[in-house]
Amino acid sequence: MSLLILNGSIVNEGRIKPMDLYIKNGRIERIDPDLSHMSVQNTIDATGMKILPGLIDDQVHFREPGMTQKANIYTESRAAVAGGITTFMEMPNTNPQSTTIEKLENKFSIASKNSLANYSFYLGATVDNLDQIKKLNPKTACGIKIFMGSSTGNMLVDAPDVLEQIYRNAPSIIATHCEDTPTILVNEFKYKERYGENIPFTRHPMIRSEEACYKSSSMAVELAKKTGAQLHILHITTKKELELFTSSSLEGKQITAEACVHHLYLNDNHYKDKGALIKCNPSVKTEMDQQALISAVLDNQIDIIATDHAPHLWEEKQNTYFYAPSGLPLIQHSLLMLLEFYHKQIFDLALIAQKTSHAVADRFKIIDRGYIREGYWADLVIVDCRKPTIINKNDILYKCGWSPFEGETFRSSIDTTIVSGEICYKNGKICSDQVGKRIGINR
Repeated sequence: MSLLILNGSIVNEGRIKPMDLYIKNGRIERIDPDLSHMSVQNTIDATGMKILPGLIDDQVHFREPGMTQKANIYTESRAAVAGGITTFMEMPNTNPQSTTIEKLENKFSIASKNSLANYSFYLGATVDNLDQIKKLNPKTACGIKIFMGSSTGNMLVDAPDVLEQIYRNAPSIIATHCEDTPTILVNEFKYKERYGENIPFTRHPMIRSEEACYKSSSMAVELAKKTGAQLHILHITTKKELELFTSSSLEGKQITAEACVHHLYLNDNHYKDKGALIKCNPSVKTEMDQQALISAVLDNQIDIIATDHAPHLWEEKQNTYFYAPSGLPLIQHSLLMLLEFYHKQIFDLALIAQKTSHAVADRFKIIDRGYIREGYWADLVIVDCRKPTIINKNDILYKCGWSPFEGETFRSSIDTTIVSGEICYKNGKICSDQVGKRIGINR
């Protein structure tokens, strides 16, 4: 298919410029101030709108295999595309867990049939799968995920000697969830003595505390410095943790940090209204922590912004503290949330493109995606910053069917999403059955 996008403004590599785009065979063939004379199969008029590189979400939980009553690759990839996310990287804590090369490839096989977005998957680390980690071809998967807290069974890896062996032998980038489990258990016991089973959700950030986060994150940084491993720490939530990271451009960094959109958008004041709906691990913290994260995005201590999309059933979320699972669905609305920072004149559009596309492509060494460049795959999102979106239950594409932002109005809208040159979402509707591509990685 050939496609022209006319009269829009391209947001790319730190600049916003009025440009037309010519797309052929899935790739960007030409970028030029005026391509209106060309004859093509399809044309999009993007007058007054912004064209960003499609977002690359480096942290999602799509629940397949084993928990498909909550979500699956088919449904959540469609929600992703509706939110302007054209590529995702999915986590290994499914059932069965993706902790062997064989089980990892099984996920790729599912995605090759069912995913509308482009995709990759992490190999999960356990206390006893070092042989599988050593066998991993670094070009075939996005990375190795270590749960250094907030997991169960053999996917909780917090013994220093086991961790050091994984760090020393990892052939790929390591992505970590950092919370110290013993600290959390002590906090849980303290609050359970006080409240019993009915711990208020307002106490979640005291249980999943700053101390628990910092203790684990600092251990991860120390191990990376000791072993030379490439480390990416997921979902940083506290001001204190930020002292572990340098304020500099991504290029040349061995240790990088990520913030998730909900930790930038929410703070502990929101528990009073949203309760279990925003219970997640690590927890949404204080307003001071929230403001520190926003500042860290601006000064390049935080390199990447992701979602940690983690859907659960509505019925599960109606339980008391210990029985309401942690995680919330985000992937369809994360770009709209970030665009609120643009409207508030906190983040500019170029920064949003940098943290959600360019930096992810660079850090994970993704081939020919994450930028709007001639020769690159045409992964694009066209946004209308003048047209508001009301989050309506009937428009939610998550399989779980709910969002913590139902009824809220965001000041922008997703007009069109293009995946590898194919229009996949437009005018509020999924309009393609094209299957996304397994991303290429150059390591």
